Amino acid sequence: MNKNKLKDARRARRRIGIRKRIAGTPERPRLAVYRSLNHVYAQVIDDLAGKTLLSASTRDKGVKIEGASGNCDAAKSAGSLLAERAKEAGITDVVFDRGGFKYHGRIKAFADAARDGGLKF
Repeated sequence: MNKNKLKDARRARRRIGIRKRIAGTPERPRLAVYRSLNHVYAQVIDDLAGKTLLSASTRDKGVKIEGASGNCDAAKSAGSLLAERAKEAGITDVVFDRGGFKYHGRIKAFADAARDGGLKF
């Protein structure tokens, strides 16, 4: 099997295992994070209603990026932007869904910035 296909298959398996245990409710929505090669995207989702409540990414205009958009500094900026938007929407508690990605690097930087911004998970 191709190396990249194998990596994608492993991540898909991890993602399914995570999603079996995690679900977003109106009181505590799910914070889902996706890491592409160049950007980090995040959504706050109410799974019972099937609605995305808010989102943020490194492509948004409010994100301050110096240099590349796929680094930890950009992820921190996007995390703080998401926390700010969540605070405006009245959301304080979330369930963190790392989407099968390892909790380090850009994912960890995003989560730490969101916690510093006032989100609890």
